[in-house]
Amino acid sequence: MVPKSSVLLLTLFIFSFTQEVGAQVSLNMEDIIEVYKGDSAVIHCRYSFARDPKMVMVQWFVRGSGGRRERISYSDLTMQKVDNYTTYTDRISIAGDTSSENLTIVDVRLSDEREFFCQVNGLAAGIGEARTYLKVFNPPEPPMIKAVYSGVSVTAPLPSKIATCETREAFPKPNITWYRNHDPLYPQNGQVNVLTLVAKGLNGLYAVESELQYKVEKEDSDAVFSCEVSYYVPGAIRTAESRDVNITVHYPTFNMEMWKESPKGLVKEGDTVEIRCQGDGNPPPTITFSREQELDVGLEAEGNLLVLKDVTRRASGVYHCQSLNLDSVNSDVGASLQLTVNYLDPAVVVPKDSEIMLKGESLTATCNALSSLETSTVWLKDGVEISRGHVLQLQDATFDTAGRYECEVTVPTIPGLHTSGSVHIIVQGAPELRDVEREVVMMERVGKWLNLTCEARGFPRPVITWNITGSPNSREVVKREIEDVIHSILTLKVTMDTVATCSAANMMGSESKNYTITSIPIVTPTARNTAVDNSGVMIVVIIITLLLLAILGSVLYFLYKKGKLPCGRSVKQEITKETTNNDSIVVEMKAEKNEKTEKSILLKGVNGNNKPPRDQ
Repeated sequence: MVPKSSVLLLTLFIFSFTQEVGAQVSLNMEDIIEVYKGDSAVIHCRYSFARDPKMVMVQWFVRGSGGRRERISYSDLTMQKVDNYTTYTDRISIAGDTSSENLTIVDVRLSDEREFFCQVNGLAAGIGEARTYLKVFNPPEPPMIKAVYSGVSVTAPLPSKIATCETREAFPKPNITWYRNHDPLYPQNGQVNVLTLVAKGLNGLYAVESELQYKVEKEDSDAVFSCEVSYYVPGAIRTAESRDVNITVHYPTFNMEMWKESPKGLVKEGDTVEIRCQGDGNPPPTITFSREQELDVGLEAEGNLLVLKDVTRRASGVYHCQSLNLDSVNSDVGASLQLTVNYLDPAVVVPKDSEIMLKGESLTATCNALSSLETSTVWLKDGVEISRGHVLQLQDATFDTAGRYECEVTVPTIPGLHTSGSVHIIVQGAPELRDVEREVVMMERVGKWLNLTCEARGFPRPVITWNITGSPNSREVVKREIEDVIHSILTLKVTMDTVATCSAANMMGSESKNYTITSIPIVTPTARNTAVDNSGVMIVVIIITLLLLAILGSVLYFLYKKGKLPCGRSVKQEITKETTNNDSIVVEMKAEKNEKTEKSILLKGVNGNNKPPRDQ
């Protein structure tokens, strides 16, 4: 059974061809509409008639597989209908007015990229058709680059694989461009090849993989490579860049360098020397070391490092390092180094070990050490510097000249390179007592113990003897002998006047010192009392004398007042002056109680403050 709509459509179609030939309709549609996958697309169909139609019918078609067209919707004055059982039944909608109609497609798919037809039929007013091509886009994932890290050799005859670049989930198919140091690379015979592999997934999206083949050079060791994906989007072309990658370039060794890595500065005997050799090839070549004096003997090394432990002067010479390039016509490449091991022999001192001098003599000592470099010599005694230079002059020797002299020889340009030697000087002579005084006088109490010292210096070492005249109780309590010095202490108990003599003697002579000791007797209690009694008698005599003088002065004064003394004025003044002086002395004296009255009366008379009773 034929549907009514189909019968109506057929009737209208037949009727339209029976009308006037001059009728026409104009349609306006966009040639291309671009949209992202998953978005919505709106296709506009605008139309106009030369004369007003009695009825308008609009149909939408799509280009199917094999070029066959398929209707997806229909509309007229009475209805708007989406055809059933098509891929668009649930994804399209129709909207319009008397001069246009819009087809909206939601959730656009890759399969929607095709032609869409809009057919407008105005019956007698005319019939027309136009089309729009719908393009669908899906941006790709960021490009993934992977370099060949195993290394690429410059000696390879053809371009070698450098890296691969891949992008996925793109529509339409994207393009990949390669860059070196951000400059584009284009295919070039014998230099650059690009292989591209395109795959389309079941979902219709493209995956593109590109391989770069490149003829590397040594300079490419520092180069960076990258790839760029260019793809289409609605109304534009966009790009996405990968990260930069380096490649490992293998190239032969053309130059070698050899240097002393340690120690810094000059080398001395006993040092550990490290010599390193390095070539400019990659990977680093295997290196062999040898010495010019023994070219056929290989030296054991750790890679490109030669270690010489505890070197001596015999290690001096020219050292070589060599590399064999297996992948190059440039065969043997090497380098050389002159090694000098500096040395300082043990010091030789003349005179050797020890030397004996007489007091007053002079001596010249020398200190020398054989060295590969200029040396400096210092002479020390008791740790104190006394001279510089390899010659030491000792003039007018004394016992202080004796001792050990050390010489230190150093190499100023190499810290730590030094040697030393010594000589022991012995000064021979008669003893010398250390004390300046040769006669010591002492006064000491009887019974006291004294320590008497005697110290002498000489060579041969002197012998000290004590000779005691007087006190018999003495003994030597200390005796010390240090090199050319002898020290003695004698303990002596004073019992009487004593003379102690210290004598120091050796084969060269002798010298002595005397202690003269005067004894002080011990005072007994009886003697002390006798002395006290004698003192009391003396005091009594002095007091009586003073009293007699006072009495005499009083009598003279009394006679003067009575005119019994024929004296002038001057004589009177002198007598008065003398009396006054006597009076001062008397006032300071103290008499016994029974003499106070008499003394008081006499003093009053002399001073003239009160007259005698007979003058009143």
